[in-house]
Amino acid sequence: MNRINLFHSTAVRSKAVRSTTFPGNPATLESVTWGKTNFDITASTLVFAAILIVCSIAVGCSSDKPQPNHSNSQSAVTQPMPPAVSTPASTPAAPALQAAAKPVRKKVVRTAPVTVSYADKTSGVSFQYPRRYSLKTGDAADKLVSSAPVPMDFVQPGGVAVAAVAVPETAYPKSDLGPAFFDVSVNKALTAEQCGEFLETKAASPAETGTPAETTAPAAVPPAKLMIGDMELQSAETLATQGTREEASKYYHVFENGACYEFGLKVSTTNIENQGGATHVDRGEVFKRLEKILATVKIAAPAEVTASAPVAAAPTTAAATPAQ
Repeated sequence: MNRINLFHSTAVRSKAVRSTTFPGNPATLESVTWGKTNFDITASTLVFAAILIVCSIAVGCSSDKPQPNHSNSQSAVTQPMPPAVSTPASTPAAPALQAAAKPVRKKVVRTAPVTVSYADKTSGVSFQYPRRYSLKTGDAADKLVSSAPVPMDFVQPGGVAVAAVAVPETAYPKSDLGPAFFDVSVNKALTAEQCGEFLETKAASPAETGTPAETTAPAAVPPAKLMIGDMELQSAETLATQGTREEASKYYHVFENGACYEFGLKVSTTNIENQGGATHVDRGEVFKRLEKILATVKIAAPAEVTASAPVAAAPTTAAATPAQ
């Protein structure tokens, strides 16, 4: 409304000026009229531009205000959705497939052999015996062999104990089994002919031997022959008693390397099967175990033993049936 009054006042003033300045000139009047129209259009344009500027400022200010976070709401909506299934060729699945395809190594449990091998480089004797049996050499072997009623059965003195293998007492629990062992002795003072003979043991008085009076002389069994590999052995058996102890012995002689070798198998019983519920042991079954050791005996030249066989016992697998 103010704009109309302004234009009206301007028109009046323009008319007055026109009448004064250009009296009686119609062209001038028309020019003033056209200027009025042109002014009106220009003013309208300016007003419209001002309105646009104001609206632009208003829109810009409104856009500067913080808008609500629509991404959070969208993520909250899409979060429960299950993840996309990965393809078999995806990188995370490859290590798992490789781990599954890798074979599992099985632990191999190695068990110790049931037999042990013994070799003596001085005498050349070697044999195998059960691992759980007790091996004695040197003074220990001499002490065990000397404890028997008939330690050695050479016709002449000079025998030396080399080794002995004792059967453990746990092999026959709650029995009357006494000392039972396999032993090796060597006598270098005998000839080949003398090596084939055995001593005829005679009864001796207690004063001569220091043994109890009830000790009886062993009963001799005629010699026989036994083949072990390519060795021919002469054998003899004796049975002696000492108090309540009774010992059955088997002796085997062979002449090798200029000396006489004796292999003794001895099984003693205490005859106390009626005490503490003990039972009488079967001597024949014990002899079978000792004979399995005898079956593995080998005699080599001392030089060969030094080059090929160690002195200390070493685990090995027996070719023959293991003694039990």
